[in-house]
Amino acid sequence: QVQLVESGGGSVQAGGSLRLSCGAYGFTVDDVCMAWFRQVAGRPREVVARMNAAGGIYYGDSVKGRFIISKDDAKNTLDLQMNTLKPEDTDMCYCAARECYTCTWDASDYPSWGQGTQVSVSS
Repeated sequence: QVQLVESGGGSVQAGGSLRLSCGAYGFTVDDVCMAWFRQVAGRPREVVARMNAAGGIYYGDSVKGRFIISKDDAKNTLDLQMNTLKPEDTDMCYCAARECYTCTWDASDYPSWGQGTQVSVSS
């Protein structure tokens, strides 16, 4: 059974950093597309960063140069290092998996989701 469990959210001041981690169960993170999404109340989920099975990485425009996505093979996790955080980064962050080689930008293409973790950035 596929399960994703996020951790690492919290509250930080603008300019600070947080590291999110998503534990994967029931599959190997290296074999599939995985992504981090963000959602603000009343708006659809959007991709923050995604990594396909070949290691190809794409970032949303708002986080380029600040966030780093990576996979930890030993722990079987998907991680997101969030640096230089801004108040507009305040949202719920979700880990998602798509059991395909390639990734997409569309949340509806991802059948597996974690429960989400809150990121709050104060000015």
